[in-house]
Amino acid sequence: MLDSLVTSKTRIKLLLKFFSHANSGYLRSLAKEFDESTNSVRVELNRLADAGLLVAKDEGKTKMYKANEGHPFFQEIKNMVSKFLGLDDLMERIVKRMGEVEKAYIVGDYAQGIDSGTVQMILIGKNLDRDYLDFIREKTYEKVSRKVEVEILESDPGDIQGILIFGK
Repeated sequence: MLDSLVTSKTRIKLLLKFFSHANSGYLRSLAKEFDESTNSVRVELNRLADAGLLVAKDEGKTKMYKANEGHPFFQEIKNMVSKFLGLDDLMERIVKRMGEVEKAYIVGDYAQGIDSGTVQMILIGKNLDRDYLDFIREKTYEKVSRKVEVEILESDPGDIQGILIFGK
């Protein structure tokens, strides 16, 4: 869906990076992360900043970019990116059917805004339905073309680095 609306692969990577999570980045690190030339990343950063979708802030000699949360279309783009990744529906289905889920986190690459093809989740709760988990892994790949890896913990260790998508 997103790739048919936006033809630049670099622009798609930047939208995924900045609108799937509250990420920030600077030119050279983004070029390295995306394995793209600094020039192609610079062109797309400038286009997105000129459109008001990204804001740039000087930190010393480095210009840091992040999504402009004040942009009128911020939430719509964030929702579109989420749907593109297939995460919104996936998370809702998993959390509803797994049992007594206290918290659910996305960790790994997706938590950093990188579409690696594998969604890593941590579910926290007791008596969770592990049979359903095996079923959903297979179905998820069929629906969103992404592998799902889920780790189940009975209690929150308190140091999980990721995006809390369910619970408090």
